[in-house]
Amino acid sequence: MTEPMVGAGSDVDESSQSGTALPQRLESGQIAPDFTLPAIVTAVDSAMTTAAEDHATDGTHCETTVTLSELTSRGARVILYFYPAAMTPGCTTEACDFRDNIARLGTLGYTVIGVSKDPIDKLRRFAERDHLPFPLLSDPDLAAHKVYGAYGEKKLYGKTHVGVLRSTFAIGTDGRILLARYNVRAKGHVESLMKALAKLD
Repeated sequence: MTEPMVGAGSDVDESSQSGTALPQRLESGQIAPDFTLPAIVTAVDSAMTTAAEDHATDGTHCETTVTLSELTSRGARVILYFYPAAMTPGCTTEACDFRDNIARLGTLGYTVIGVSKDPIDKLRRFAERDHLPFPLLSDPDLAAHKVYGAYGEKKLYGKTHVGVLRSTFAIGTDGRILLARYNVRAKGHVESLMKALAKLD
């Protein structure tokens, strides 16, 4: 498995641990940290990936790797979103929202990629079940999550937990962050994002 080039189960995840330094959040204008992660992509998206060879299973989805800087260097703007866990209700709502708005985002020049700590096999099931037309990346050791600040403290049912923060970043072709949003809501997030992106141009 390819290691991320950066310094498990439900929407309610991780522990209530404390005492360790939490990742710093990123802001607009900063260079987006680069990474290479294993991914599940559609056959159409496989042409955009950097793997020497793809491992097709059913002719629809392939296992490969995705490198952020390769996408931006080819002139693609990127919507990079982190979500807690594939196949859960909130993350399904968010993924399907991106799916249903993929053409609108494409007209603005954006390619969508989703990242979670889930293993590749689970991401394949997620993509196939919900017909997701964009790459799903696996970051099991949370290295990419942490360098983007998409991992930290959050409150659930009145208690503070440490876990994945539902976060979204818009990244320009120059590799700089155009927009950074943390603790977003799964429902209605993409519409709000579209309005914010329209103001950037």
